[in-house]
Amino acid sequence: MKTIAVINMKGGCAKTTTVVNMGYILSKEYSKKVLLIDNDKQGNLSKTCGVWGYDNPSLADILAGQEEIGRVIQPVEKMPDMAVIPANMHLLTANLAVIKDEEREQATILSNELEKVKEGFDYCIIDCPPDINISVINALVAADEVIIPVKIDGYAFDGMDELEEQINNAKELNPKLKFKGCLVTMYYNSDVCIQGETWLQNQHYPVFKTHIRRTEKADEATFTDESLIEYSPRSGAARDYKTFVKEYLEG
Repeated sequence: MKTIAVINMKGGCAKTTTVVNMGYILSKEYSKKVLLIDNDKQGNLSKTCGVWGYDNPSLADILAGQEEIGRVIQPVEKMPDMAVIPANMHLLTANLAVIKDEEREQATILSNELEKVKEGFDYCIIDCPPDINISVINALVAADEVIIPVKIDGYAFDGMDELEEQINNAKELNPKLKFKGCLVTMYYNSDVCIQGETWLQNQHYPVFKTHIRRTEKADEATFTDESLIEYSPRSGAARDYKTFVKEYLEG
């Protein structure tokens, strides 16, 4: 099982949209078994996959040591080859509890649990919040690769150095971790986007050739709890995500 952490210190750059659509494409078009992990207390990924709530165990229970991973994984009804570990506001309390528990190895909880299910999935994709906390550190320690969605604007590159530092810190516990690349999202044909993408490509960060075009369909899809691929498969952004996944797999 290959594990991918999707992360950016900045909110609103299509992290969840990228995770959902990447998982859907890998499952639907490449016949891969995919595990999605919602690592954000807001639970947007869980809502999109139809598994958000407080009645069933969540990632918080795994981190707190109250549940094993097999009891937390929930199937996605409309996608038989995709499953989700959901999240809710309990994740905030779990992060604090882990930090206070000095008797446990705090950074390897998730990686240890994923070892138990790695034979059941081809890919695990973790949707991380715009933050650095113990659950994000767990995601980086568990991951093989990091993908950073980037929306080009005046604040696009804030936190990139800090995030790169956290990735390098995680490599002390997880030497296999690789910064796979930046994915430019919400792209449209303007001087700002063109110049910003060019600037990013000229830095030392790896950048995917594919960019994801801006579309109102992505916002509309959030009201229907669907991936963009399901809601508007002919939209430019949906086609871009298919191209991106192809580039990812071939790269």
